[in-house]
Amino acid sequence: MQYTQPSKESPYVSPEKSGPAAVIVLAAGAGTRMKSRTPKILHEIGGRSMVGHALLAARSISPQRLALVVRHERDRVAAHLTELDPDALIVDQDEVPGTGRAVEVALEALDAKEPVAGTVVVTYGDVPLLTGEMLSELVSTHEREGNAITVLTAILDDATGYGRILRGDDGTVTGIREHKDATDAERAIREINSGIYAFDAAVLRDALRHVTTDNSQGEKYLTDVLGLAREAGGRVAAVVTADRWQVEGANDRVQLAALGAEHNRRIVEAWMRAGVTVVDPATTWIDSTVTLAEDVRILPNTQLHGATTVARDAVVGPDSTLTDVSIGEGAKVTRTHGSGAEIGAGASVGPFTYLRPGTVLGETGKIGAFYETKNVRIGRGSKLSHLGYAGDAEIGEDTNIGCGNITANYDGEKKHRTVIGSGVRTGSNTVFVAPVTVGDGAYSGAGAVIRKDVPAGALALSMAAQRNAEGWVAANRPGTLSAELAAAAAAREGRTDSSNSPASTEEG
Repeated sequence: MQYTQPSKESPYVSPEKSGPAAVIVLAAGAGTRMKSRTPKILHEIGGRSMVGHALLAARSISPQRLALVVRHERDRVAAHLTELDPDALIVDQDEVPGTGRAVEVALEALDAKEPVAGTVVVTYGDVPLLTGEMLSELVSTHEREGNAITVLTAILDDATGYGRILRGDDGTVTGIREHKDATDAERAIREINSGIYAFDAAVLRDALRHVTTDNSQGEKYLTDVLGLAREAGGRVAAVVTADRWQVEGANDRVQLAALGAEHNRRIVEAWMRAGVTVVDPATTWIDSTVTLAEDVRILPNTQLHGATTVARDAVVGPDSTLTDVSIGEGAKVTRTHGSGAEIGAGASVGPFTYLRPGTVLGETGKIGAFYETKNVRIGRGSKLSHLGYAGDAEIGEDTNIGCGNITANYDGEKKHRTVIGSGVRTGSNTVFVAPVTVGDGAYSGAGAVIRKDVPAGALALSMAAQRNAEGWVAANRPGTLSAELAAAAAAREGRTDSSNSPASTEEG
């Protein structure tokens, strides 16, 4: 199973609509077994909703027209589909239940603009591992053989619960037998119906007019079309896949997790075959929307989500989770949680670093241990090494921000910006009270609180005299270990500390 990265501009839009006449995606089900307020098809795996995966597969075969049938949580689902693919036709299923009726209302809606002629593919919104390659094979077989209907089938070791494919002596499909209605001999059949079809539009349109709801479920079954097509002399055939995952749906959270794990396994394997080193595939998760270059190295317990991109020779991990992060060539990101950030070539981040949206780290720059950044631009070669916070700030090139520095960007009501120039050196525990500007080449002393702009090349200090209250421990903490040790030290030095009124000394 091959995965290709979609276009960043619009992965759901076909460059040329040269494929089948139409694709109909059924997305109306309630999915009650998910036990969720989120519609089943909107649950995600690999960075996309299940219906998003189905839509991408449908668009990849360049259909001339595309329709999606909705019903449960109609407005929410329709809004999601419109966001993904504004050109898709959203069709509402009416009160008549069943897959046959869902396809019928879709075909009627498509025909209302212009009658559909040619091949119509029917698929589902909850089969996220189905690929465009598989749909292309289904369509090409259908059209090459001149079939009335071609059904996608799969071979399962355990086919319990699935409809079985019945074949004639000539290999064509004679029918589909539901498990509950099958004989013992029929239940031994391992070939099952996926519910995914290629139809001749005229055959489908005519057969649906004759499908009734006269069954125990009171539904209009799409499978009934097969028998009607054969009675009319049409040929019904099958395309078999040995890859059962392509036709697996998710009805509950257990199946969703299994599909997610298999999807990730395939994504990770595809990247390894493309030249990416993944040290521990079992603990590495990569969304289908991520882009990696050759010679990227991913260490254990790493998750790459969203539109994350990693350039050649970069190393990510271990223990890192990145969403929508761009990493430059040769950069290193260690034990970092980040989103919406850019990391330049040759830069280093981590360990134990939190990159919030708007962080831009220039080439060969550094954001070190226990640092949090937000909406900050850090110039080439600048270093924020450890134990600090930089927010709403701009830092020039080749600047070194000392240990424990922070930008105090919030005054209780509004955020303000700090601007620090190039070649600046700041002492430990410097606080920049925004809005404030520090000029190029300036220094700050340890513990400085910068409340006013600092000119280029200046040294900023905020000092108070140090006061030592000698004898304070003896007077205020008598009997403690500290008092005992202080008394012993005083005895060694030949001095006596008063236990009643400590002396005070000041040093300017």
